[in-house]
Amino acid sequence: MYKLYIANKNYSSWSLRGWVVAKLSGAPFEEIRVQLTGTGFNAANLAFSPSGLVPTLHDGDTVIWDSLAIAEYLAERHTGMWPDDRTTRAWARSISAEMHSGFSALRNDMTMCVKERVDVRPWSAALVANIARVTGLWNESRRRHGSGGDFLCGRFSIADAFYAPVAFRFRTYGVAPEGAAGDYLRNLLAHPWLREWEADALAETTIVEADEPRVIYRDKIAAAGR
Repeated sequence: MYKLYIANKNYSSWSLRGWVVAKLSGAPFEEIRVQLTGTGFNAANLAFSPSGLVPTLHDGDTVIWDSLAIAEYLAERHTGMWPDDRTTRAWARSISAEMHSGFSALRNDMTMCVKERVDVRPWSAALVANIARVTGLWNESRRRHGSGGDFLCGRFSIADAFYAPVAFRFRTYGVAPEGAAGDYLRNLLAHPWLREWEADALAETTIVEADEPRVIYRDKIAAAGR
């Protein structure tokens, strides 16, 4: 059985990606929670992760760290995780890699916190551009590859796992795309795996102030009188 090391479900967007792709594989796995410290790198995590970060997947003596590496490793071992069509699969891989390596303003200005609802407007120009890019990708994915299902490339795939944290971020910060992107956002948040993750996040009692939006963006919220 796989072992998947993840951090607090309320805050850890990278853990969410790894957890969803593990669910998508259909294989049983043991979920091992690691407490976030709120101070970045934790040397204690080197006991199970070469990078000291989560998510990390153990398959016997094989250790896979980084969410994209975990996704590709599982996709080699379990069918149906990427779209079947070669062109659609190339699209799905591209948009997953883009999310994995980019969107720094979205990550920095809209940290994930499943429980929270907060308004941090006015958004920076970089954040506006990131939101527009995500919305455009969602609309184009649904238009070009969305037949046969409610998700980016039709049926649920690794691509949707990589945009799952964005769905929670958009809801937390009141980002409401219109059209196909808005429909996709609602469908993604309603997926049973995201609902399961959300329920677990809401049940957590640990508060990590360094990851709390009302702490991180306190000055901005106060300046706006919210």
